[in-house]
Formats: sequence, structure tokens, C-alpha cells
Amino acid sequence: MENSAEIHSFVSKSLIKYMNTGKSRDEKFLERAIELSKKGMEGGKGGPFGCIVVKGDEIIGEGSNEVTSSNDPTAHAEVVAIRNACEKLGTYQLTDCEIYTSCEPCPMCLGAIYWSRPKRVVYANTKEEAAAIDFDDEYIYKEIYAKMSDRNIPFIHCPHPKALEVFEAWKNWEGKVKY
Repeated sequence: MENSAEIHSFVSKSLIKYMNTGKSRDEKFLERAIELSKKGMEGGKGGPFGCIVVKGDEIIGEGSNEVTSSNDPTAHAEVVAIRNACEKLGTYQLTDCEIYTSCEPCPMCLGAIYWSRPKRVVYANTKEEAAAIDFDDEYIYKEIYAKMSDRNIPFIHCPHPKALEVFEAWKNWEGKVKY
């Protein structure tokens, strides 16, 4: 799209497409994430969470919570959808993408979202609403800010020169891909 007339035409066609359904673009994509949350829950995949990754007007990644069915505590809907989208796009960053999720992301998913660098995140339920159905992340939020010595899971710092050597090698490695 080289000029403003082409851009206006594209935007107008896109708006007409979504206006015909009576729902906004965000509502349509958010409802797909909600569908995935219900389908995953009812299918026994895991908790009631769903997520999609959108580039332009195309869904390029989908996921529902698969923690209990895959025995993977990192298989949250957002992580599954991000992995799916990155694989499809052949990249580890989603800079031109948006994430739609059925619930405000937990701390782990928040980290994954920031590492993947989408343009924005749209969510339906809040973390307080998740806590009301026994998905309470407050404990994790508190642990993040706790001193290492005060955490409930001991974190023991054991400095090692070989570990620093690897970091130094990375620092000087010409073949590295920064992210």
C-alpha cells in the first residue's frame, strides 16, 4: 500500500468485514480465545484458558491450557499459542502481532509475552476472577519480589567460574543472535 487512498480502501474493506457481524474485531478474536478455553476445559486438556495470536487479520497461533494433559506446568494457553505462532512464522518474536487471551496472563505467561514482543494484549477475565476459581497467582507475585533468602522454594546462588566463562564467550561471540 503505497498511498493514502490504498490504505483508506484497505481499512474501509476491513471495517465493513467486521461491521457486518455486529461485533468489533477485538470481540471476534477474543471470542475465539474464549472458545478455545471452553473446548480445552471440556476436552480434559487443562484449566479454562485459551489464547490466540493474530497478525493483521489472520490467526497464526492458538492454544488452550494443556498443563494436566501434557504433564507440563509451562503449557499455559499463552505459551502454547506463542510457540505455535513462532513456529508458523519461523521467528521468536511476534512484533507485528496481537495476543488475545481469555484471562489476564499469569507471571510466567507475562514473561513469555514480553520476550515475544507483541504489539498488544487483549484479555477477558482478570487475575482476580481467576483467583475466585482457584487459579491464584498472588503467591507467585509475592515470591518474585521476595528476597532470595525469604522465598518458599530455596534459591541457592553458587557462583562458578565456568559459568562466567560461558557468559564471557557469549559476550564476545560474533555468531550470536541477540534477542
